[in-house]
Amino acid sequence: MKHLYTKKLFLLVSFFATLFAFSQEEITTKYTSSNKGKFYISWGGNREAYSRSDINFKGENYNFTINNASAVDKPKGWHIDYINPSRITIPQTNFKLGYFINDHYSIALGIDHMKYVLNVDDFKSISGTVNLPEQEPGSMFNGNYDGSDYFMSRYFLQFEHTNGLNYAYLEFARHDDISSFIHLPNTDKFQINITEGLGAGALYPKTNTTLLLKERYDEFHLSGYGIHFNAGLNFTFFKHFFIQGDLRAGYINMPDIRTTINTNESASQHFWFLERVISFGTIFRV
Repeated sequence: MKHLYTKKLFLLVSFFATLFAFSQEEITTKYTSSNKGKFYISWGGNREAYSRSDINFKGENYNFTINNASAVDKPKGWHIDYINPSRITIPQTNFKLGYFINDHYSIALGIDHMKYVLNVDDFKSISGTVNLPEQEPGSMFNGNYDGSDYFMSRYFLQFEHTNGLNYAYLEFARHDDISSFIHLPNTDKFQINITEGLGAGALYPKTNTTLLLKERYDEFHLSGYGIHFNAGLNFTFFKHFFIQGDLRAGYINMPDIRTTINTNESASQHFWFLERVISFGTIFRV
């Protein structure tokens, strides 16, 4: 009888010990140990570099190409405009909203507001013809261009995607926590992740163009598409806040860029880009 009582007591103690262990495990599970079902949102700034490209301009009485054209971005620097609601679209900015479909993979919608400024007031290789009616001011540039270097002033052409080179895309990304490799004690306080992603989307630039002394044109227009690869390093603080640095490389093809008020006139170009991004964000469950 005593032996049976001891056995029952042992089973009862074992049951409560196991229950306590599971309870403790549930209590001590870290928020950062699982990503599935979380959302994240970020906002930041960027700098860009562009490959050279051939830019073709065609319209009524002209068809010419700027060969091997170079361009730069238009940085604002550290500025209050990045968070000023009335001027938030002026700097080069990045927005992203994502959702984790499991612990390692996410899908996201992003909008990169880049800027592209063609270098002018310099000698450029130009091929093609300009044959405007003599009553047009731009007829002063009439001629056959054979690919030689000509001085291209801003009166001949000013061409900027400055409001901006807008790239709206969908991205599929992988996220890996590397905190354990550097022995971080508590990822709910500080966590380091690496990310890699592939994305594709549409280019919707607002192109500021003055061409052959025609009326300036500056309107939004769906002009083409882009694809990219992204690699990033993410630093998460206190479970919900992060800073992320990204290096994004991609290809842009815009076969239909509006240049004048005449819908029959356009430009086309394609080029590679390298974008450096620093963003601030939050990660959360709904």
